[in-house]
Amino acid sequence: MKLCIAEKPSVARDIAKVLGATMPKQGYMEGNGYCVTWTFGHLCTLKEPHDYGPQFKSWNLFSLPIIPNSFGIKLIPNKGVENQFKVIERLVEECDEVINCGDAGQEGELIQRWVLQKAKCNKPIQRLWISSLTEDAIKEGFASLKPAEDYKNLYLAGNARAIGDWLLGINATRLFTKKFGGNKAVLSIGRVQTPTLAMLVQRQKEIDAFTTEEYWELKTKYRDVIFNAAIDRLKTLERAEKGLEYLKVNPFEIVSFEIKEGKEKNPRLFDLTGLQVEANKKYGYSAENTLNYIQSLYEKKHVTYPRVDTTYLSESLYPKITGILQKMYPYQDLIAPLLEAPIPKSKAVFDDAKVTDHHAIIPTEIPPSQNLSREEKLIYDLIAKRFIAVFYPECKISNTLVEGKVGTIPFKTSGRQVLEAGWRAVYAKEPKEETTDKEKEKEEEQTIPEFIVGETGPHDPMIHQGKTTPPKPYTEATLLRAMETAGKQVEDEELREMLKNNGIGRPSTRANIIETLFKRKYIEKKRKNLIATQTGIQLIDTIEDELLKSPELTGEWESKLRKIEKGEYEANLFKEELIQMVTELTEKVVYGKGKVITLQEEEKEEVKEKKKENLPRKKNCSPGKKQNARNVKNITLSKGKLPLAAPISKTVALKLLSKFLVKNYQINSF
Repeated sequence: MKLCIAEKPSVARDIAKVLGATMPKQGYMEGNGYCVTWTFGHLCTLKEPHDYGPQFKSWNLFSLPIIPNSFGIKLIPNKGVENQFKVIERLVEECDEVINCGDAGQEGELIQRWVLQKAKCNKPIQRLWISSLTEDAIKEGFASLKPAEDYKNLYLAGNARAIGDWLLGINATRLFTKKFGGNKAVLSIGRVQTPTLAMLVQRQKEIDAFTTEEYWELKTKYRDVIFNAAIDRLKTLERAEKGLEYLKVNPFEIVSFEIKEGKEKNPRLFDLTGLQVEANKKYGYSAENTLNYIQSLYEKKHVTYPRVDTTYLSESLYPKITGILQKMYPYQDLIAPLLEAPIPKSKAVFDDAKVTDHHAIIPTEIPPSQNLSREEKLIYDLIAKRFIAVFYPECKISNTLVEGKVGTIPFKTSGRQVLEAGWRAVYAKEPKEETTDKEKEKEEEQTIPEFIVGETGPHDPMIHQGKTTPPKPYTEATLLRAMETAGKQVEDEELREMLKNNGIGRPSTRANIIETLFKRKYIEKKRKNLIATQTGIQLIDTIEDELLKSPELTGEWESKLRKIEKGEYEANLFKEELIQMVTELTEKVVYGKGKVITLQEEEKEEVKEKKKENLPRKKNCSPGKKQNARNVKNITLSKGKLPLAAPISKTVALKLLSKFLVKNYQINSF
């Protein structure tokens, strides 16, 4: 019997239907020589600190850094999870072969490997790797199963990522909470969330420090066309008025007139981040909501796998494109022109070198059903129109640039005209996207007549008064883009390239990172804008380690994790480096100056620990009474005792404790 393990019950049902395993059982489907069961996403997780010893249950500086000899996994404490795992465990024991049907990606590989590891699986394992849940895709996937060994490095990278996030998250969160939280709330620190928060805080500080200044610009109207003075903004009205008087007594002269034809390239297909950005800009959907809508569309078989970070398709998909377009019945008016000739095979769309775990998000051959929610329909519409638009011709435009002068003051203007709509025809009926600079937009859209170089004539000069504006607050759309393109904020070129591909976090986790910042009260939303709270600002100000706040840490991790995935870097070496980093961070914070961070008043999160101070105490001292480190004679630790024969200073005690902990937690294999 072959055992298939899917990541969700709905996916298991789709697979079971294709395989003919139609007999329902408790926790699985059976038939035709197959058993098809499922997980609920993660059934297992890394063990928590207290699982390695009761001394780690309480939060205190003396137990840090927490570095287990080896990292173990455990079932998530949930009755439904435990019951389903028992089903999987029994089926693993009874089967002849296991087929890993988890989501085809790093996280999906990790989920399945942990479950099989927990079930002590020693049976042959094969891997199903598909990008959609249609019947044809599942059949093709089972016809080309791969050995699980082919994906070992993918698992090692996912496991290393999880351990790294555990090491930094657990230790840094406890460290900063105990040092600066005042026993009132958890101060959450993470590899991804902290640099994300730092970007928001930096923007908030730039806005708060901004001073609005007035300025004046010279403009003139010649032959019903507005020209702008090509000089610096004037900082006083007096200078502007002098300039205006000068313009009034001099004629306008055309210096140059140039028309250039150009092309607007087609937009790229959506990856997850791009879709989240577009949905936030057009409909105000949060990143998390968009992820939920697209996940639902995927499970209903209307779109391909959504948690992707590429905007390209594999070349093997090209023969299927026409068939997909023909099945998109609601869009036949837009598709008809495409079917009059062979679909173009552009490198901007099809490029195997740019495809990662999966290709870009596109529709499947199954058109949208009537039972979609309004939000799902709108998300599908974004994907469908983008898919159609990439196969249209480029948009042909005409750019006009005119330069003139009044005496010695240069002027210029420009205009833009669409000659052939091309791909823009797909969006012709949609409302035009709003811009923040209405005046500039109006000038760019003005119709520019033909001018002759050297012509002169009267003109109507004027003064335009304006005010400088502060940097714009982040919205979810602009924050997602900033997370994706964080490479602009680092110095190292190799890291910058890595961040262009991966940015801060992974496409599938960025929505959750933003939600975590809301949950922790580090940011809040005002209309569409994301604003750093006082708690968030103080937390970032407290972190002296710039690496912890910068995208460079994420860049380094992503670079090495990619190399682990390719078999070019050792997972154990990655772990050793993380342990060293966490140890150094711990010592730096413990010895540094302490201050209590002011918390947001609403919904403060209490630290899950006893109210009594977890400092070493004298024998027979009353509960809750603090003891100075000078009075400590003997401290019991997880690996033994560190004798302190005579009274010593608190600083020396902490240094000895830190060295003891590092020495006694040796690096072991994963």
